[in-house]
Amino acid sequence: MASAPTSKYNSRSLENESIKRISRDGVNRDLSEAVPRLPGEIRITDKEVIYICPFNGPIKGRVYITNYRLYLRSLETDSALILDVPLGVISRIEKMGGATSRGENSYGLDITCKDMRNLRFALKQEGHSRRDMFEILTRHAFPLAHSLPIFAFVNEEKFNVDGWMVYNPVEEYRRQGLPNHHWRITFINKCYELCDTYPPLLVVPFRATDEDLKRVATFRSRNRIPVLSWIHPENKTVIVRCSQPLVGMSGKRNKDDEKYLDVIRETNRQISKLTIYDARPSVNAVANKATGGGYESDDAYHNTELFFLDIHNIHVMRESLKKVKDIVYPNVEESHWLSSLESTHWLEHIKASIFLILTGAIQVADKVSSGRSSVLVHCSDGWDRTAQLTSLAMLMLDSFYRSIEGFEILVQKEWISFGHKFASRIGHGDKNHADADRSPIFLQFIDCVWQMSKQFPTAFEFNERFLMTILDHLYSCRFGTFLYNCESARERQKVTERTVSLWSLINSNKDTFKNPFYTKEINRVLYPVASMRHLELWVNYYIRWNPRIKQQQPNPVEQRYMELLALRDEYIKRLEELQLANSAKLSDPSTSPSSPSQMLPHVQTHF
Repeated sequence: MASAPTSKYNSRSLENESIKRISRDGVNRDLSEAVPRLPGEIRITDKEVIYICPFNGPIKGRVYITNYRLYLRSLETDSALILDVPLGVISRIEKMGGATSRGENSYGLDITCKDMRNLRFALKQEGHSRRDMFEILTRHAFPLAHSLPIFAFVNEEKFNVDGWMVYNPVEEYRRQGLPNHHWRITFINKCYELCDTYPPLLVVPFRATDEDLKRVATFRSRNRIPVLSWIHPENKTVIVRCSQPLVGMSGKRNKDDEKYLDVIRETNRQISKLTIYDARPSVNAVANKATGGGYESDDAYHNTELFFLDIHNIHVMRESLKKVKDIVYPNVEESHWLSSLESTHWLEHIKASIFLILTGAIQVADKVSSGRSSVLVHCSDGWDRTAQLTSLAMLMLDSFYRSIEGFEILVQKEWISFGHKFASRIGHGDKNHADADRSPIFLQFIDCVWQMSKQFPTAFEFNERFLMTILDHLYSCRFGTFLYNCESARERQKVTERTVSLWSLINSNKDTFKNPFYTKEINRVLYPVASMRHLELWVNYYIRWNPRIKQQQPNPVEQRYMELLALRDEYIKRLEELQLANSAKLSDPSTSPSSPSQMLPHVQTHF
């Protein structure tokens, strides 16, 4: 793996660019403006535009386009507007109006973003003034369609922490107490020959041979066999994940698959049955039989209990997010935004996603912890709803995952290494905005985590900014963390060698992302309340671009706590300076012990 040398750049620093402009009165004005630019980021062009602000109307500004971002700065004296949009966030770019369009600001570009924003820029109609801007934006926002590299591969940022070293599967399974006499580690997939969307290292029942695994793989969709995700530290029950069995319309059976699930069940002697949670609505599971899929029926899998969790598929989730976006941007007025949400059935969309996902994860966690039963979780292919359920259940059960590093490991393990299709669901660098594979599956997971953090404000080491930073860089293409669909593709592209990890940024600035109320607790299980009354709209994320909406203010106690921490740091710094200045006097035995300077080492503050 590529190691990250000591920090050479401050990634948050701004490079000052001297931009000369001729004002209306013909005078050359040299405006030294701070235009943010990362190491490896190259400015391509800039152009004067009219930004059609949905909240404040037309604003004259200058837009700068680099190989990483679109950056707009207002040119109007009464507006300090700045837009900073990573090009990876852009989903669609459309031309607005034509050469013969009439009406003020009717000619320009309409940009749809993946982070709940829509941007409109008006340009002069003379001389096809938008053509170059449209072509440059299209080339760099959708590099895959133009044989250009995604920005992560040209990003030259350096950090003092190597985020690629955060997750080591052997160490994580060892932390869980694995392998043991019931479970073993296998490298059967080290060349991705068993399953090209699984990681190289898998944990499987001790009694199952590698030949058994190969036979089971033939009966599971995409060869995604049941493998261990987590083991309970006390009762040794497990969470196992996989894809649907290939039952088909004829009701096919596979003795190896049935035996394998029985072997998993027998690793837990406390309960006579293995609990199976199928994330899909039952009608969808039945319908999947027509395409060769299906579910575990009672007559084939005798010692199992099957429950359907009614979580909708990626297409329903995608439409749900679209409806939320239509509500919150840009039409929400602060005076009546709650009634607006209710009138457009926002709660129904939340129920279809956050409510059902959280409810399902609670069932999984409770069955393992209180029911003392091992559980198997799957949906269709085992890389969307399955990842939501296993990771949330593990977050509820294992306090380690509520730390900053633990959560990073959880995301790397359950989402990235086990093949959630980030490239397909997000569309990194891809111009096909209408692709049916796009869906906000990972966003919903992070929303569920935020809901839990609201209900348990002392249980998580990380704060809201941590979650929002993860989501922002899910789209930005600045880091390699979320690129591609699976580990085999990342290995082919040498992602860990050629790109920077998002965890490098976060772990180099950990204090920024810490929750001051965090209280570390061992083995405390969290059961969030998933009722409609307790679910909230994440205003600071979904409506953060709307200046008319008051953001959810930080807890006043938390705010005061942060101020006191800053004050404490300031006092400590001053105290150290005084101690250093008086060290010579303090070491002189002839100095009177009652002198104020000698008392300095014993000075204490209330902090």
